[in-house]
Amino acid sequence: MSTLDLTDHFLIAMPGMMDPVFSKCLLYICEHHDQGALGLVVNKPIAMNLASMLGEIGIKSSNESFEKIPVYFGGPVEMERGFILHKPMGQWQSTIPVTESLGLTTSKDILQSLGAGSGPGQILVALGYAGWAPGQIEHELSQNAWLSLRASGEILFEIPPEERLPAALKMLGVSWASLSESAGHG
Repeated sequence: MSTLDLTDHFLIAMPGMMDPVFSKCLLYICEHHDQGALGLVVNKPIAMNLASMLGEIGIKSSNESFEKIPVYFGGPVEMERGFILHKPMGQWQSTIPVTESLGLTTSKDILQSLGAGSGPGQILVALGYAGWAPGQIEHELSQNAWLSLRASGEILFEIPPEERLPAALKMLGVSWASLSESAGHG
């Protein structure tokens, strides 16, 4: 098995991406090992905000800023399940450590904590995730389906969703217009 570890990396869907679900998509890889990979789409908000999500699951909150926090389409797998990418990591019932300070939590206790006015200072909330079988992400990279780069907390948590893909491309020194649908293999 490959020793490639894309945990805490972005994947950028190339223009030739055949799957329309991932067209112009910026993914954050939360976990990557020999059993596969798990990531979240971080640039496609849906028609829901954190306030309405909390209301739908019966969590009361008077925090008006939650109306400005979008919920994202995290990916096509388990779209009814919530995933909260957060910093700092904290202690929650079901958290995957992504980095020393960043976690991915799927348990309701983190949402209850947010509703009560505590919880992590930086969050990204998504419904669903993107998943890859063992070796699949490596194969897709070899087929030039994705560009990969080390992730940036600023892109994840501090800039608007519509600016995230261009910002990640800028980190690579390219623009969307400069990408080609076909790769040059010699």
